[in-house]
Amino acid sequence: MNETVSQLLDFFSHHQRWVVLTGAGVSAASGIPTYRDGAGNWLRSRPIQHQEFLEDPAARQRYWGRSMVGWPGIRDAACNDNHASLGLLEQAGHALLTITQNVDRLHQRAGSTKVVDLHGRLDRVSCLDCGARYHRDEVQRQLERLNPHHKTLFGAVRPDGDADLSPEQVKGICVWDCADCGGLLKPDVVFFGGSIPKARVERCTKAIASADGLLVLGSSLQVFSGFRFCRLAVEHRKPLVILNEGVTRADTIADLKVTHDALACFRQSVDLLTSRARTQTAKGIHYV
Repeated sequence: MNETVSQLLDFFSHHQRWVVLTGAGVSAASGIPTYRDGAGNWLRSRPIQHQEFLEDPAARQRYWGRSMVGWPGIRDAACNDNHASLGLLEQAGHALLTITQNVDRLHQRAGSTKVVDLHGRLDRVSCLDCGARYHRDEVQRQLERLNPHHKTLFGAVRPDGDADLSPEQVKGICVWDCADCGGLLKPDVVFFGGSIPKARVERCTKAIASADGLLVLGSSLQVFSGFRFCRLAVEHRKPLVILNEGVTRADTIADLKVTHDALACFRQSVDLLTSRARTQTAKGIHYV
């Protein structure tokens, strides 16, 4: 057992109930790329902004044109060992809540049930006018019907479910509107510049207040929506443990920061933790 895994097990033994905050790094092994490099620098083109999506038809055209190509990569992504280990941590009673900044729903598909999709979910689309809801696959079928030539395009998948396509490639895309009222359709995700629903944030803050610590996995915490929970944990005098391959915005306030093989260390510590629990259960000794 290496020193880092030993440190993690020590935290888990002294602090039983954790809130876990996950970022794009957790899903990278599933083929969904991260937003930033190890230094926290942005890797790709500027993402769609909330206001421009609402106000600019060309921006919506660009978004749906890129999303047509990128969505299948998110839809068909398989859960990886990081998601599986977090599911085991929840089953063992150590993960009170998982707050994920990802929109891919892979935590749920891997078996985690106590999850807050902080930035929403990409598999669902809503009408901003009448509130009608659609599965993203239905929107995909309609977009492909309206834009049959677009199905042959290819672009690198991005973590927010679109693809790197040129302005020329998305020019002329026909956008599908709500079948019920003809209104504006938007994926159920929080675009940059948008607001996270208050009830969603309150559930997260209450969980941190009642937990024994906050564990961050695979996030640079450059976006305030996640970073604020780190500050909240510190304010509540809860240990903050960060496992991320690169720098994060909260490195200076963390009780433990792991960079090298961070997620591998997490998986190994969960394996050891849960195997110990099974051994103790077999002997008739039970821990909460």
